[in-house]
Amino acid sequence: MSEQTPKMNPQDHIAVFQEATIRRTWHNNEWWFSVADVCGALSGSADGNAYWRKLKQRLQQESGQPVTFCHGLKLVAPDGKQRVTDCANTEGLFRLIQTIPSPKAEPFKRWLAQVGYERVREIENPELASARARALYEAKGYPKAWIEKRLRSIAIRGELTDEWKQRGVEEGKEYAILTAEIARATFGVTPGAHKSLKGLTDRKGGENLRDHMTDLELIFSMLGEASTTEIARRKDAQGFSQNRDAAKAGGTIAGDARKALETKSGKPVVSRSNFLGLPGASSGEIARAAFIETQTEAQVDTPKAKAATRRRVAVTVDKAIGELQGKPRRTKAKGSKT
Repeated sequence: MSEQTPKMNPQDHIAVFQEATIRRTWHNNEWWFSVADVCGALSGSADGNAYWRKLKQRLQQESGQPVTFCHGLKLVAPDGKQRVTDCANTEGLFRLIQTIPSPKAEPFKRWLAQVGYERVREIENPELASARARALYEAKGYPKAWIEKRLRSIAIRGELTDEWKQRGVEEGKEYAILTAEIARATFGVTPGAHKSLKGLTDRKGGENLRDHMTDLELIFSMLGEASTTEIARRKDAQGFSQNRDAAKAGGTIAGDARKALETKSGKPVVSRSNFLGLPGASSGEIARAAFIETQTEAQVDTPKAKAATRRRVAVTVDKAIGELQGKPRRTKAKGSKT
């Protein structure tokens, strides 16, 4: 195959440049970035899409030809749905940078080079990708035991989608239908209803349901997908229809196990709880950790430098939080009160 599609967790589809979110996707063995997001980050415009529309129109007028360095690829839109979006690879973005007068151009070029270098290293050594994912979840305040289950669920999901791809299931809509079949049979509710139960809506920007699952929900989700993979292999399921039958059967195995547990425990597995409510991770703490991590990533790229920078950023953030809350600065003197 000419296109390599490495396994990635949802976080891989987002990058951060100086607090600006840049959507991206791995296509034809390289990163492709949302041009509108890049325009917003470099220009400072509140509406990157509008800026890009005007810029593209101007470039077409000047050259008399359509812009050719962009390619329409599906990215997650603000409404949580996959939509075709103008994207450019690193070479295309370098061309785009020349048309946007911005003091952020040089830092952005360095950032692009670092992002590409890290992704190539992760393809050569998948353990680096796992370590990065683990660090991101830790920065957001997830408990370590939960993180290990989540990373395992990502691996099981990747094994299942690899199987679907080999068996003639088309990525996109068919993957989504089969995933919904497994989830419905496993939990007794549709993924949409499950998200609503947890207070997750498309309006919030397409939050990943699994990132909000409890330990038990992750365990049964893994059981449903692992069972589906095994059934598809044993029955040599080919095409969408046969794999749909396998998905229903795999989800039913997990669903029966869930019902047995609920009967014994007297408690439902499907829960309103999500990581925001797990011990040791208040929403404020999660926001603080995520902000510190993104600021650190934007400033340095070596592990040794990151540690010192993270501490320095944390001190600045805590000072700012204290001032906003009207609290006096802490002192290290024994017996002092804050």
